[in-house]
Amino acid sequence: MNKETEKKIQQLQLIEQNLHNIIMQKQAFQMQLAEDENAMKELDKTSKNAYKIIGTIMVSSSREELKKELKEQKDILDLRIKSLEKQENNFKEKAEEIQKEVMKDIK
Repeated sequence: MNKETEKKIQQLQLIEQNLHNIIMQKQAFQMQLAEDENAMKELDKTSKNAYKIIGTIMVSSSREELKKELKEQKDILDLRIKSLEKQENNFKEKAEEIQKEVMKDIK
């Protein structure tokens, strides 16, 4: 195996590592998004007082204010997830391209 092929293999390993990190970040954001959506559903169900946790304390807050904050957070998470999906697709395409080159060089 020549040095250029070895270099491509190292590049491929680095891309796969980056891809793994992006997928982990995306999963974390998706979990946060699911939690926010559940919180929004619970807010819609109740007409009682609503509370939010700030640091180590729980404070009373208006339902409208909490809904606004959750919507803003949801919008931010959606943007982050879309951005990570674009990066994920770019890394996948790059990995496939390098993988084809390596297979071609090996044959």
